[in-house]
Amino acid sequence: MDGVTRTEEFQELRPLLFAIAYRILGSVSEAEDAVQEAWLRYDGSATRAESPKAFLSATVTRISIDVLRSARVRREAYVGPWFPEPLLTDPYQDPERSAELADSVSMAALILLERLSPLERAVFVLREVFAFSYREIAAAVERSEAACRQLAVKARRHMDAGLPRFEADRRSRDLLAARFFGALKEGDVDGLRELLAAEVQLVNDGGGKIGSTVPLFGADKVARVLAVTIPPFAWIGAVLEAHEVNGQPGAIIRDRDGLIVIAWAIEIVDGHVQTIRSIVNPDKLGHLGPVGDAVAVINEKKQLRRDRQTP
Repeated sequence: MDGVTRTEEFQELRPLLFAIAYRILGSVSEAEDAVQEAWLRYDGSATRAESPKAFLSATVTRISIDVLRSARVRREAYVGPWFPEPLLTDPYQDPERSAELADSVSMAALILLERLSPLERAVFVLREVFAFSYREIAAAVERSEAACRQLAVKARRHMDAGLPRFEADRRSRDLLAARFFGALKEGDVDGLRELLAAEVQLVNDGGGKIGSTVPLFGADKVARVLAVTIPPFAWIGAVLEAHEVNGQPGAIIRDRDGLIVIAWAIEIVDGHVQTIRSIVNPDKLGHLGPVGDAVAVINEKKQLRRDRQTP
């Protein structure tokens, strides 16, 4: 009976634990492993925790800090831009903090968090995103409350300076995103150019396996590249599905068999598309569903485009 009770306590807290771990790690698979390890430690504890939330939150935080320290070495050696694993649905919801939760899980926020130390990142996530007290944070990261306050101030200053001002009106944001994807499917260069910020950037995370590692900048160049490269996907039966990704507008591209080949995350700032992040590294897409052969799809698309252009 005791085990059942612990299982129920854990299952109730699982969404929060995953949300903490994912924001610290930027990886769905690593976050899930951290949550599972937290459960094993909780289930194996000889004594009952006075507060399951405090015990499990502290445990998953410490595990995530340790994982992040080792992961940073791999990320520094990563080929090309490194993006977090895309998250389609955040399992943790709090209506009173919905805006903070959405912004904190955005690609922009997670990439910015990468520049913090593991401790700074954990303190920021616990304090600014989930509103833990400094006493709770100190217990979780095994530092004094004063040290945690200093870490929080430093992290908040860094995040405030670097995080873009996302479109506050979600309805306006979603309407602009719909117009963007409509122009994209039509290959409408002028329509795309109108929706892109002047300094827009198109960045690809293929892990050195797929696609260019050099970002594209500027509305005219990005609009022309998108208008040429995206519509041909439909010619070979691939489908672009608009979908919220990391709390912001995005899309999933599937091949003719429904297998995932690309995930997109779009940043809309001040009424324009500011950044388009394309995740093509298959290692980062498996948690979304069965993954297709992006290289084969892209090559087939290119060949068909060449065939159509040949007299």
